[in-house]
Amino acid sequence: MTKIKYLLDESAMPTAWYNIAADLPTPAPAVLHPGTGQPIGPADLAPLFPMALIMQEVSTERSIEIPEEVQQIYRQWRPTPLYRARRLEQALDTPAKIYYKYEGASPAGSHKPNTAVAQAYYNKQEGVKRLVTETGAGQWGSSLAFAGALFGLEVLVYMVRVSYHQKPYRRALMEVYGARVVASPSEETASGRAVLAAHPDSTGSLGIAISEAVEVAVQREDTKYALGSVLSHVLLHQTVIGIESIAQLEQAGDYPDVVIGSAGGGSNFAGIAFPFIGAKLRGERNVRVVAVEPAACPSMTKGKYAYDFGDTAHLTPLTKMYTLGNSFVPSGIHAGGLRYHGMAPMVSHLLDLGQIEPIAVQQLETFAAGMQFARSEGIIPAPESNHAVAGAIREALRCKEEGVSQTILFNLSGHGHFDMQAYTDYQAGKLKDFEYSDEEVAAALADLPKVG
Repeated sequence: MTKIKYLLDESAMPTAWYNIAADLPTPAPAVLHPGTGQPIGPADLAPLFPMALIMQEVSTERSIEIPEEVQQIYRQWRPTPLYRARRLEQALDTPAKIYYKYEGASPAGSHKPNTAVAQAYYNKQEGVKRLVTETGAGQWGSSLAFAGALFGLEVLVYMVRVSYHQKPYRRALMEVYGARVVASPSEETASGRAVLAAHPDSTGSLGIAISEAVEVAVQREDTKYALGSVLSHVLLHQTVIGIESIAQLEQAGDYPDVVIGSAGGGSNFAGIAFPFIGAKLRGERNVRVVAVEPAACPSMTKGKYAYDFGDTAHLTPLTKMYTLGNSFVPSGIHAGGLRYHGMAPMVSHLLDLGQIEPIAVQQLETFAAGMQFARSEGIIPAPESNHAVAGAIREALRCKEEGVSQTILFNLSGHGHFDMQAYTDYQAGKLKDFEYSDEEVAAALADLPKVG
Protein backbone atom coordinates (compact mmCIF):
# COMPACT_ATOMS: atom_id res chain seq x y z
CA MET A 1 0.00 0.00 0.00
CA THR A 2 2.80 2.42 -0.86
CA LYS A 3 0.36 4.98 -2.23
CA ILE A 4 -1.06 5.44 1.25
CA LYS A 5 2.20 5.49 3.22
CA TYR A 6 3.26 8.95 2.11
CA LEU A 7 0.16 10.38 3.75
CA LEU A 8 1.48 9.45 7.21
CA ASP A 9 3.92 11.12 9.59
CA GLU A 10 6.30 9.19 11.82
CA SER A 11 3.51 8.58 14.38
CA ALA A 12 1.28 7.00 11.68
CA MET A 13 -1.07 9.99 11.79
CA PRO A 14 -2.23 11.19 8.35
CA THR A 15 -0.82 14.45 7.01
CA ALA A 16 -3.35 14.53 4.17
CA TRP A 17 -6.98 13.55 3.69
CA TYR A 18 -7.96 11.09 0.98
CA ASN A 19 -10.42 12.27 -1.66
CA ILE A 20 -12.23 9.32 -3.27
CA ALA A 21 -13.51 11.55 -6.09
CA ALA A 22 -10.11 11.10 -7.73
CA ASP A 23 -10.63 7.35 -8.13
CA LEU A 24 -14.30 7.16 -9.16
CA PRO A 25 -15.00 5.36 -12.46
CA THR A 26 -17.77 7.91 -13.09
CA PRO A 27 -18.24 11.30 -11.38
CA ALA A 28 -20.96 11.72 -8.78
CA PRO A 29 -24.12 13.50 -10.00
CA ALA A 30 -24.05 17.29 -9.82
CA VAL A 31 -25.51 19.26 -6.92
CA LEU A 32 -28.43 21.38 -8.15
CA HIS A 33 -29.67 24.84 -7.24
CA PRO A 34 -33.09 24.50 -5.54
CA GLY A 35 -34.51 27.40 -7.56
CA THR A 36 -33.08 26.96 -11.04
CA GLY A 37 -32.45 23.21 -11.05
CA GLN A 38 -29.04 23.89 -12.59
CA PRO A 39 -25.68 22.76 -11.18
CA ILE A 40 -24.54 25.06 -8.42
CA GLY A 41 -21.25 26.96 -8.35
CA PRO A 42 -19.04 28.12 -5.47
CA ALA A 43 -20.90 31.44 -5.19
CA ASP A 44 -24.15 29.61 -4.45
CA LEU A 45 -22.60 27.96 -1.39
CA ALA A 46 -20.72 31.02 -0.14
CA PRO A 47 -23.50 32.18 2.24
CA LEU A 48 -23.20 28.86 4.09
CA PHE A 49 -19.55 27.78 3.96
CA PRO A 50 -16.08 29.33 3.80
CA MET A 51 -14.49 29.15 0.36
CA ALA A 52 -11.78 26.70 1.46
CA LEU A 53 -14.42 24.10 2.33
CA ILE A 54 -16.35 24.79 -0.88
CA MET A 55 -13.19 24.09 -2.87
CA GLN A 56 -12.73 20.81 -0.99
CA GLU A 57 -16.35 19.93 -1.75
CA VAL A 58 -15.71 20.04 -5.50
CA SER A 59 -12.06 18.93 -5.54
CA THR A 60 -10.89 15.91 -7.55
CA GLU A 61 -7.35 15.84 -6.11
CA ARG A 62 -6.54 12.50 -4.48
CA SER A 63 -4.72 14.02 -1.48
CA ILE A 64 -5.57 17.27 0.30
CA GLU A 65 -3.03 18.44 2.83
CA ILE A 66 -4.15 18.77 6.45
CA PRO A 67 -3.13 22.24 7.76
CA GLU A 68 -0.39 22.11 10.38
CA GLU A 69 -2.59 23.81 12.98
CA VAL A 70 -5.23 21.11 12.49
CA GLN A 71 -2.58 18.40 12.67
CA GLN A 72 -1.36 19.80 15.99
CA ILE A 73 -4.86 19.48 17.45
CA TYR A 74 -5.36 16.03 15.94
CA ARG A 75 -2.23 14.86 17.75
CA GLN A 76 -4.09 15.26 21.04
CA TRP A 77 -5.84 11.95 20.24
CA ARG A 78 -4.63 10.72 16.85
CA PRO A 79 -3.71 8.16 15.76
CA THR A 80 -6.59 6.44 17.51
CA PRO A 81 -6.06 2.82 18.59
CA LEU A 82 -6.85 -0.22 16.49
CA TYR A 83 -7.69 -3.24 18.64
CA ARG A 84 -8.04 -6.95 17.96
CA ALA A 85 -11.28 -8.09 19.63
CA ARG A 86 -9.89 -11.43 20.82
CA ARG A 87 -12.32 -11.88 23.72
CA LEU A 88 -15.29 -11.17 21.44
CA GLU A 89 -13.91 -13.72 18.96
CA GLN A 90 -13.75 -16.29 21.78
CA ALA A 91 -17.28 -15.47 22.95
CA LEU A 92 -18.60 -15.96 19.42
CA ASP A 93 -16.46 -19.09 18.86
CA THR A 94 -15.65 -17.77 15.40
CA PRO A 95 -12.62 -18.51 13.22
CA ALA A 96 -12.75 -14.87 12.06
CA LYS A 97 -10.35 -12.20 13.22
CA ILE A 98 -12.18 -9.06 14.38
CA TYR A 99 -10.50 -5.65 14.55
CA TYR A 100 -12.07 -2.37 15.59
CA LYS A 101 -10.89 1.21 15.17
CA TYR A 102 -11.77 3.11 18.35
CA GLU A 103 -12.78 6.71 17.66
CA GLY A 104 -14.13 7.19 21.19
CA ALA A 105 -10.60 8.23 22.19
CA SER A 106 -11.23 11.83 21.07
CA PRO A 107 -12.04 14.57 23.65
CA ALA A 108 -15.69 14.62 22.57
CA GLY A 109 -15.88 10.81 22.58
CA SER A 110 -16.50 10.15 18.89
CA HIS A 111 -15.15 10.54 15.35
CA LYS A 112 -16.85 13.89 14.85
CA PRO A 113 -13.92 16.15 15.95
CA ASN A 114 -12.02 14.97 12.86
CA THR A 115 -14.16 17.32 10.78
CA ALA A 116 -15.27 19.76 13.50
CA VAL A 117 -11.69 20.93 14.10
CA ALA A 118 -11.04 21.29 10.37
CA GLN A 119 -14.27 23.21 9.76
CA ALA A 120 -13.65 25.54 12.71
CA TYR A 121 -10.11 26.20 11.46
CA TYR A 122 -11.19 27.16 7.94
CA ASN A 123 -14.03 29.34 9.21
CA LYS A 124 -11.67 31.13 11.61
CA GLN A 125 -9.20 31.70 8.75
CA GLU A 126 -11.91 33.51 6.78
CA GLY A 127 -13.01 35.76 9.64
CA VAL A 128 -16.19 33.94 10.70
CA LYS A 129 -17.32 34.72 14.26
CA ARG A 130 -20.21 32.28 14.77
CA LEU A 131 -21.08 28.74 13.65
CA VAL A 132 -24.61 27.34 13.58
CA THR A 133 -25.40 23.66 13.28
CA GLU A 134 -27.80 20.84 14.08
CA THR A 135 -27.21 17.65 16.01
CA GLY A 136 -29.07 14.40 16.59
CA ALA A 137 -27.53 12.35 19.38
CA GLY A 138 -25.27 15.26 20.29
CA GLN A 139 -21.94 13.81 19.20
CA TRP A 140 -21.62 16.32 16.37
CA GLY A 141 -22.88 19.24 18.45
CA SER A 142 -20.43 18.52 21.27
CA SER A 143 -17.59 18.13 18.78
CA LEU A 144 -18.30 21.45 17.10
CA ALA A 145 -18.65 23.08 20.52
CA PHE A 146 -15.22 21.66 21.42
CA ALA A 147 -13.71 22.96 18.16
CA GLY A 148 -15.39 26.34 18.57
CA ALA A 149 -13.83 26.70 22.01
CA LEU A 150 -10.37 25.96 20.57
CA PHE A 151 -10.70 28.65 17.88
CA GLY A 152 -12.72 31.23 19.82
CA LEU A 153 -15.92 30.83 17.79
CA GLU A 154 -19.46 31.20 19.11
CA VAL A 155 -21.48 28.01 18.50
CA LEU A 156 -25.27 27.64 18.31
CA VAL A 157 -26.69 24.11 18.13
CA TYR A 158 -30.23 23.05 17.22
CA MET A 159 -30.63 19.62 18.82
CA VAL A 160 -33.36 17.22 17.68
CA ARG A 161 -36.00 17.47 20.40
CA VAL A 162 -36.25 13.76 21.20
CA SER A 163 -32.47 13.58 21.73
CA TYR A 164 -32.48 16.88 23.64
CA HIS A 165 -34.60 15.15 26.28
CA GLN A 166 -33.07 11.65 25.95
CA LYS A 167 -29.45 12.82 26.30
CA PRO A 168 -29.16 15.64 28.87
CA TYR A 169 -25.49 14.94 29.57
CA ARG A 170 -24.56 15.29 25.91
CA ARG A 171 -26.36 18.64 26.00
CA ALA A 172 -24.48 19.56 29.17
CA LEU A 173 -21.17 18.73 27.49
CA MET A 174 -21.94 21.17 24.68
CA GLU A 175 -22.74 23.86 27.20
CA VAL A 176 -19.51 23.20 29.13
CA TYR A 177 -17.64 23.83 25.88
CA GLY A 178 -19.53 27.13 25.56
CA ALA A 179 -22.24 26.37 23.00
CA ARG A 180 -25.90 27.39 23.24
CA VAL A 181 -28.24 24.43 22.67
CA VAL A 182 -31.85 24.78 21.50
CA ALA A 183 -34.40 21.95 21.21
CA SER A 184 -35.62 21.59 17.61
CA PRO A 185 -38.21 22.30 16.32
CA SER A 186 -38.10 25.63 18.15
CA GLU A 187 -39.92 28.95 18.23
CA GLU A 188 -36.69 30.75 17.25
CA THR A 189 -37.03 30.23 13.49
CA ALA A 190 -39.77 30.44 10.88
CA SER A 191 -39.16 26.84 9.83
CA GLY A 192 -39.33 25.64 13.44
CA ARG A 193 -42.53 27.57 14.13
CA ALA A 194 -44.13 26.13 10.98
CA VAL A 195 -43.44 22.57 12.15
CA LEU A 196 -44.78 23.27 15.65
CA ALA A 197 -47.92 24.86 14.23
CA ALA A 198 -48.68 21.71 12.29
CA HIS A 199 -47.31 19.22 14.84
CA PRO A 200 -47.12 20.72 18.36
CA ASP A 201 -45.78 17.45 19.78
CA SER A 202 -43.13 16.93 17.10
CA THR A 203 -40.14 14.88 18.27
CA GLY A 204 -38.05 16.61 15.62
CA SER A 205 -35.69 15.26 12.98
CA LEU A 206 -32.30 16.11 11.59
CA GLY A 207 -34.02 17.51 8.49
CA ILE A 208 -35.99 19.97 10.64
CA ALA A 209 -32.94 20.93 12.70
CA ILE A 210 -30.93 21.54 9.51
CA SER A 211 -33.65 23.91 8.28
CA GLU A 212 -33.43 25.92 11.49
CA ALA A 213 -29.64 26.08 11.44
CA VAL A 214 -29.44 27.09 7.76
CA GLU A 215 -32.14 29.73 8.25
CA VAL A 216 -30.16 31.34 11.07
CA ALA A 217 -26.79 31.02 9.32
CA VAL A 218 -27.75 33.09 6.28
CA GLN A 219 -29.08 35.99 8.37
CA ARG A 220 -25.69 37.35 9.47
CA GLU A 221 -22.50 37.87 7.46
CA ASP A 222 -20.30 36.83 10.40
CA THR A 223 -22.09 33.46 10.67
CA LYS A 224 -21.63 30.24 8.71
CA TYR A 225 -23.29 26.84 8.78
CA ALA A 226 -21.36 23.71 9.81
CA LEU A 227 -22.51 20.20 8.93
CA GLY A 228 -21.40 17.02 10.68
CA SER A 229 -22.10 14.53 7.90
CA VAL A 230 -23.44 14.04 4.34
CA LEU A 231 -21.36 16.55 2.35
CA SER A 232 -18.16 15.48 0.61
CA HIS A 233 -15.81 17.81 2.51
CA VAL A 234 -17.08 16.31 5.79
CA LEU A 235 -16.50 12.75 4.56
CA LEU A 236 -13.07 13.83 3.31
CA HIS A 237 -11.97 14.92 6.78
CA GLN A 238 -13.05 11.58 8.25
CA THR A 239 -10.76 9.55 5.99
CA VAL A 240 -8.02 9.86 8.62
CA ILE A 241 -9.79 6.85 10.20
CA GLY A 242 -9.32 4.53 7.26
CA ILE A 243 -5.83 5.78 6.38
CA GLU A 244 -4.65 5.04 9.91
CA SER A 245 -6.39 1.66 9.87
CA ILE A 246 -4.53 0.60 6.72
CA ALA A 247 -1.18 1.53 8.26
CA GLN A 248 -1.98 -0.15 11.59
CA LEU A 249 -3.20 -3.35 9.95
CA GLU A 250 -0.09 -3.38 7.80
CA GLN A 251 1.99 -3.32 10.99
CA ALA A 252 -0.03 -6.34 12.15
CA GLY A 253 0.56 -8.08 8.84
CA ASP A 254 -3.15 -8.16 8.04
CA TYR A 255 -5.77 -6.70 5.69
CA PRO A 256 -9.55 -6.90 6.01
CA ASP A 257 -11.81 -9.08 3.93
CA VAL A 258 -14.79 -7.07 5.22
CA VAL A 259 -14.98 -3.42 6.36
CA ILE A 260 -18.07 -2.39 8.34
CA GLY A 261 -19.46 0.94 9.53
CA SER A 262 -22.72 2.21 10.94
CA ALA A 263 -24.44 4.57 8.53
CA GLY A 264 -26.85 7.45 9.05
CA GLY A 265 -25.61 10.49 7.15
CA GLY A 266 -22.45 8.64 6.14
CA SER A 267 -19.48 10.33 7.84
CA ASN A 268 -18.03 7.63 10.10
CA PHE A 269 -18.82 4.97 7.52
CA ALA A 270 -17.02 6.92 4.79
CA GLY A 271 -14.17 7.65 7.16
CA ILE A 272 -13.22 4.03 7.59
CA ALA A 273 -14.44 2.71 4.23
CA PHE A 274 -13.33 5.22 1.58
CA PRO A 275 -9.57 4.56 1.76
CA PHE A 276 -10.26 0.81 1.40
CA ILE A 277 -12.75 1.36 -1.45
CA GLY A 278 -10.20 3.65 -3.12
CA ALA A 279 -7.58 0.88 -3.02
CA LYS A 280 -10.14 -1.49 -4.55
CA LEU A 281 -11.04 0.99 -7.29
CA ARG A 282 -7.34 1.39 -8.11
CA GLY A 283 -7.03 -2.39 -8.42
CA GLU A 284 -4.69 -2.75 -5.44
CA ARG A 285 -6.71 -4.90 -3.01
CA ASN A 286 -10.18 -6.41 -2.88
CA VAL A 287 -12.61 -5.93 0.01
CA ARG A 288 -16.29 -6.17 0.86
CA VAL A 289 -17.76 -3.03 2.42
CA VAL A 290 -20.91 -3.26 4.56
CA ALA A 291 -22.96 -0.24 5.68
CA VAL A 292 -25.28 -0.91 8.64
CA GLU A 293 -28.30 1.36 9.04
CA PRO A 294 -31.25 1.29 11.47
CA ALA A 295 -34.39 -0.48 10.30
CA ALA A 296 -36.24 2.55 11.70
CA CYS A 297 -34.54 4.86 9.16
CA PRO A 298 -33.69 2.65 6.17
CA SER A 299 -32.56 5.17 3.54
CA MET A 300 -30.33 2.72 1.63
CA THR A 301 -32.36 -0.47 1.99
CA LYS A 302 -35.85 1.01 1.41
CA GLY A 303 -35.21 4.50 0.07
CA LYS A 304 -35.00 5.77 -3.50
CA TYR A 305 -31.93 7.06 -5.34
CA ALA A 306 -33.21 10.48 -6.35
CA TYR A 307 -32.64 14.19 -6.02
CA ASP A 308 -33.94 15.53 -2.74
CA PHE A 309 -33.53 18.39 -0.29
CA GLY A 310 -31.27 17.87 2.69
CA ASP A 311 -33.76 19.59 4.98
CA THR A 312 -37.48 19.77 5.66
CA ALA A 313 -38.00 23.45 4.77
CA HIS A 314 -36.31 23.10 1.35
CA LEU A 315 -33.56 25.64 2.05
CA THR A 316 -30.65 23.45 0.96
CA PRO A 317 -29.39 22.55 -2.54
CA LEU A 318 -30.68 19.39 -4.22
CA THR A 319 -28.39 16.37 -4.05
CA LYS A 320 -28.86 12.93 -5.55
CA MET A 321 -28.92 10.43 -2.70
CA TYR A 322 -30.70 7.43 -1.32
CA THR A 323 -33.57 9.10 0.50
CA LEU A 324 -36.78 8.40 2.37
CA GLY A 325 -38.11 11.86 1.48
CA ASN A 326 -37.24 15.11 3.24
CA SER A 327 -40.53 15.09 5.17
CA PHE A 328 -39.74 11.69 6.72
CA VAL A 329 -39.65 11.82 10.54
CA PRO A 330 -38.24 8.56 11.95
CA SER A 331 -39.22 7.01 15.24
CA GLY A 332 -37.39 8.16 18.36
CA ILE A 333 -34.78 5.42 18.49
CA HIS A 334 -31.77 6.02 20.75
CA ALA A 335 -29.36 6.08 17.81
CA GLY A 336 -30.19 9.74 17.21
CA GLY A 337 -27.17 10.27 14.98
CA LEU A 338 -28.58 7.81 12.43
CA ARG A 339 -32.05 9.38 12.20
CA TYR A 340 -31.51 11.20 8.89
CA HIS A 341 -33.77 10.82 5.88
CA GLY A 342 -30.96 10.65 3.30
CA MET A 343 -27.55 9.12 2.78
CA ALA A 344 -24.46 11.13 1.82
CA PRO A 345 -24.40 11.71 -1.98
CA MET A 346 -20.90 10.23 -2.32
CA VAL A 347 -21.85 7.13 -0.30
CA SER A 348 -25.05 6.88 -2.36
CA HIS A 349 -23.06 7.09 -5.61
CA LEU A 350 -20.75 4.28 -4.49
CA LEU A 351 -23.75 2.21 -3.48
CA ASP A 352 -25.23 2.80 -6.93
CA LEU A 353 -21.91 1.63 -8.41
CA GLY A 354 -22.14 -1.62 -6.43
CA GLN A 355 -19.20 -0.87 -4.12
CA ILE A 356 -21.22 -1.01 -0.88
CA GLU A 357 -23.55 -3.63 0.65
CA PRO A 358 -26.24 -2.04 2.86
CA ILE A 359 -28.10 -3.89 5.62
CA ALA A 360 -30.77 -2.68 8.06
CA VAL A 361 -30.71 -3.84 11.69
CA GLN A 362 -33.37 -3.52 14.38
CA GLN A 363 -32.78 -1.53 17.58
CA LEU A 364 -32.96 -4.51 19.94
CA GLU A 365 -30.35 -6.45 17.97
CA THR A 366 -27.98 -3.49 18.08
CA PHE A 367 -28.24 -3.12 21.86
CA ALA A 368 -27.79 -6.86 22.36
CA ALA A 369 -24.63 -6.58 20.26
CA GLY A 370 -23.43 -3.57 22.26
CA MET A 371 -23.98 -5.41 25.54
CA GLN A 372 -22.06 -8.45 24.31
CA PHE A 373 -19.23 -6.23 23.07
CA ALA A 374 -19.04 -4.32 26.37
CA ARG A 375 -18.90 -7.55 28.38
CA SER A 376 -16.19 -8.95 26.11
CA GLU A 377 -14.05 -5.90 25.31
CA GLY A 378 -14.87 -3.50 28.17
CA ILE A 379 -15.90 -0.53 26.01
CA ILE A 380 -19.54 0.59 26.03
CA PRO A 381 -20.38 1.67 22.45
CA ALA A 382 -22.63 4.56 21.52
CA PRO A 383 -26.06 3.44 20.24
CA GLU A 384 -25.02 4.48 16.72
CA SER A 385 -21.81 2.43 16.95
CA ASN A 386 -23.81 -0.61 18.09
CA HIS A 387 -25.01 -0.95 14.50
CA ALA A 388 -21.46 -1.58 13.33
CA VAL A 389 -20.92 -4.00 16.23
CA ALA A 390 -24.06 -5.89 15.20
CA GLY A 391 -22.85 -6.03 11.60
CA ALA A 392 -19.46 -7.35 12.70
CA ILE A 393 -21.08 -10.04 14.87
CA ARG A 394 -23.25 -11.13 11.95
CA GLU A 395 -20.18 -11.46 9.75
CA ALA A 396 -18.26 -13.36 12.45
CA LEU A 397 -21.13 -15.82 12.88
CA ARG A 398 -21.33 -16.24 9.11
CA CYS A 399 -17.63 -17.21 9.12
CA LYS A 400 -18.36 -19.71 11.88
CA GLU A 401 -21.28 -21.22 9.96
CA GLU A 402 -19.30 -21.42 6.72
CA GLY A 403 -16.11 -22.58 8.43
CA VAL A 404 -13.99 -19.81 6.88
CA SER A 405 -11.38 -17.60 8.51
CA GLN A 406 -11.73 -13.98 7.41
CA THR A 407 -10.53 -10.64 8.76
CA ILE A 408 -13.28 -8.23 9.82
CA LEU A 409 -12.68 -4.52 10.51
CA PHE A 410 -15.32 -2.19 11.90
CA ASN A 411 -15.40 1.38 13.12
CA LEU A 412 -16.35 1.83 16.76
CA SER A 413 -17.27 5.45 16.11
CA GLY A 414 -17.86 6.57 19.71
CA HIS A 415 -18.38 5.55 23.31
CA GLY A 416 -21.75 5.42 25.03
CA HIS A 417 -20.89 7.10 28.33
CA PHE A 418 -23.54 9.77 27.73
CA ASP A 419 -26.09 7.20 26.56
CA MET A 420 -26.48 5.07 29.66
CA GLN A 421 -30.20 5.78 29.92
CA ALA A 422 -30.57 3.92 26.63
CA TYR A 423 -28.83 0.88 28.11
CA THR A 424 -30.93 1.18 31.27
CA ASP A 425 -34.09 1.23 29.15
CA TYR A 426 -32.88 -1.75 27.12
CA GLN A 427 -32.20 -3.87 30.18
CA ALA A 428 -35.59 -2.89 31.60
CA GLY A 429 -37.32 -4.06 28.43
CA LYS A 430 -38.52 -0.57 27.52
CA LEU A 431 -37.01 -0.39 24.05
CA LYS A 432 -38.78 -1.76 21.01
CA ASP A 433 -38.13 -2.32 17.34
CA PHE A 434 -39.49 -0.06 14.62
CA GLU A 435 -39.90 -0.89 10.97
CA TYR A 436 -41.64 0.96 8.17
CA SER A 437 -43.82 -0.76 5.61
CA ASP A 438 -43.33 -0.24 1.89
CA GLU A 439 -46.57 1.77 1.90
CA GLU A 440 -45.28 4.16 4.59
CA VAL A 441 -42.02 4.66 2.73
CA ALA A 442 -43.87 5.26 -0.53
CA ALA A 443 -45.98 7.94 1.15
CA ALA A 444 -42.86 9.72 2.42
CA LEU A 445 -41.33 9.58 -1.07
CA ALA A 446 -44.42 10.96 -2.79
CA ASP A 447 -43.31 14.57 -2.36
CA LEU A 448 -39.82 14.29 -3.83
CA PRO A 449 -38.91 17.37 -5.87
CA LYS A 450 -39.38 17.13 -9.61
CA VAL A 451 -36.02 17.34 -11.37
CA GLY A 452 -35.79 17.42 -15.14
